[in-house]
Amino acid sequence: MARGKVQMKKIENPVHRQVTFCKRRAGLLKKAKELSVLCDADIGIFIFSSHGKLFELATKGNMQGLIERYMKMKPTRVSQADQAIETQTLDAKKEINLLKQEIEILQKGLRYMFGGGAETMTLDELQVLEKHLEVWIYHVRSAKMDVLFREIQLLRNSEGILTAANKYLQDKIIEENIGVTNITPMASDNPYPLTIPDDDIFQI
Repeated sequence: MARGKVQMKKIENPVHRQVTFCKRRAGLLKKAKELSVLCDADIGIFIFSSHGKLFELATKGNMQGLIERYMKMKPTRVSQADQAIETQTLDAKKEINLLKQEIEILQKGLRYMFGGGAETMTLDELQVLEKHLEVWIYHVRSAKMDVLFREIQLLRNSEGILTAANKYLQDKIIEENIGVTNITPMASDNPYPLTIPDDDIFQI
């Protein structure tokens, strides 16, 4: 029978939780021993149960020796992590400075275009401003094309609705005209026209 997927959350039932802990702890220690034998690795494991009981495993030597070895390696790891953080900080500072310079140029360009200041702009600043203006123009045109496309689509939908309504009305008119033309005069069985003699008209 296939084993169902176990949902990763705390087991509320204390009996089931303790059984699962024992089974998984034994499996973890077994896998650690196998990994140590197969790959010649030094492995140390600390496990504290929910009741505070300690379980440990040192595959080679003792746990104290592994801890001392770990403490000797830790400063190197910390220094490498510090170097990585420092590098990321420097990169972030460079990016922030570039953004600040770009904002200053844009603000200066806006004041220059609207005549709000007597300062002049260098060629590099004007080129940066020109590049940003081109980007803004591109975005404005893209937004304009999107609006026009939506309006055209709405007009096409309205045209389709009006065309369908017009066709429906034309069909109704044609049906009514056909019904009128199909009406024929009533036929009479009397071969003679209905007339009143003149003598009867003047007779009292």
